[in-house]
Amino acid sequence: MVTLDDVRAARERIRDRVYLSPCARSETLSRATGCQAFLKLENLQMTGAYKERGALSRLALLSLEERGRGLVAASAGNHAQAVAYHAGRLGIPATIVMPEGTPLLKVANTRSHGAKVLMAGTNYDEAYAEARRVEAAEGLTFVHPFDDPAVIAGQGTIGLEILEQVPAADAVLVPVGGGGLVSGVAVAVKALRPRTKVIGVQAEVLSSMLASLEEGKPVTLEPASTLADGIAVKRPGDLTFEHVRALVDEIVTVSEEEIASAILYLLEREKTVVEGAGAVGVAALMNQKVRLEGQQVVSVVSGGNIDVNVVARVIERGLVRDGRLVRIDVLLLDKPGQLARVSQVIASHKANVIEVHHSRAFSDRFGDTVLQLTLETRGRDHVEEILRALRERGYQVRRTS
Repeated sequence: MVTLDDVRAARERIRDRVYLSPCARSETLSRATGCQAFLKLENLQMTGAYKERGALSRLALLSLEERGRGLVAASAGNHAQAVAYHAGRLGIPATIVMPEGTPLLKVANTRSHGAKVLMAGTNYDEAYAEARRVEAAEGLTFVHPFDDPAVIAGQGTIGLEILEQVPAADAVLVPVGGGGLVSGVAVAVKALRPRTKVIGVQAEVLSSMLASLEEGKPVTLEPASTLADGIAVKRPGDLTFEHVRALVDEIVTVSEEEIASAILYLLEREKTVVEGAGAVGVAALMNQKVRLEGQQVVSVVSGGNIDVNVVARVIERGLVRDGRLVRIDVLLLDKPGQLARVSQVIASHKANVIEVHHSRAFSDRFGDTVLQLTLETRGRDHVEEILRALRERGYQVRRTS
């Protein structure tokens, strides 16, 4: 098991090369959740995620012979960038194996740090298997993303910082994939402040650590696609499983819609760009997966490396969920002037028409037409106001999304 002394030693190894990220109090999130909410902004690291801590902690312990052979790692993105960046800085050749569906931003950033990138497999576990094959074939040194004592100790430096920045923290919410981050944070937090709860958060569709705890041993789940690709791990590590079982108070899960809403919330309200894996703690807090009202709660925002195309889709989905983007069907007589009259009603209620589609073929009666409108509104109440106004003028109207 990793100890507090190990974490403190890791801090000395990485102190001058890793950013001391802020742990900022969020007034809006505090009001929304009823607790004192703080965000540990690891998305502000040089490579956009906390993984630098564990990677550098491990690389700093390599012998000259290991450095000379070169490194290989497997990662869905953040560990890849961290290893590539610090290996490049230290003059160590690095080969990174990434799943084929890895966001393009993460692939490009990894290559930009000088690493050789190989794309293999449809998920982390398949990329991991390929990296191990490359390790054996080429005699490279493998750097594990989570199941390594030096990596766990490096991630644990976040726990030290949290208790220095929020000394009376009652709970820390930590994203969980393979378990390296939550293991390290739990080692530090439980050693220094045992009463503070450490709560892990996983994506509902791939909660391998939770399933493993329920089984009493590490188990492997079927792969699944999730917005939280950075924690999409089918099987936790053996070492991390033991740390979580011994030190973590609870594991909760969040849905894809909850993750998307948290990403949008952080972007819109906190002005912070966060990837799905980094947003799961905020998602758990916003959706009351744990009851922490009145307490000081720190959510680890573990990374911000999200593809801009994903951001666009998240924004659209979030607007639809909040009622700020809506599609309605209006049944009209197929004669001149009808579109103008409907548009006048909508304009008088200050909604914005984004898209218009006329359909005669799919109307219920001959001589009618269906007008499909996509509207930008202020929210659900505003939508109901518009629908009511149209009905009062005799239009048959229904909301389709």
